[in-house]
Amino acid sequence: MHTDSASLARQVEFVFRQLEGELTNATAGTVLIHIRNNAVGKFGIRHHPIESKNGKFEVEDKGLSSLQVQAFKQMAIESLKFRKEWTHGEILYDFSVRPSSNSWSASILFESNYNMANWNSRFYPKRNDLWDNNRQSHE
Repeated sequence: MHTDSASLARQVEFVFRQLEGELTNATAGTVLIHIRNNAVGKFGIRHHPIESKNGKFEVEDKGLSSLQVQAFKQMAIESLKFRKEWTHGEILYDFSVRPSSNSWSASILFESNYNMANWNSRFYPKRNDLWDNNRQSHE
């Protein structure tokens, strides 16, 4: 794990502590973490849709227990070992609970983002540089 990732691991731990109340008893969803410059910029949960039939909400199945939320948090931190050489992007942790067996599963999606604006100066000279070059050639 990179030294940057150690700091990111502490941030992911913080995120899961903040979301613990929402995660406890949640049956399925996605934890989203947006990263910019190796720092968490924003985070949250997309809960899977709440269904209703004939205008009445269905009784929810049993969701994540407190112990399962702790295990989920640990898995999220451990997954950072698979993140390679990117500083901007998103991490998505999809999770679901199987009520029949009282087990849960999760999958992790890493998305790296790059911004061409940071590299444009390498490909195109700045306007001032063009002006200076033209002026020098006419002198």
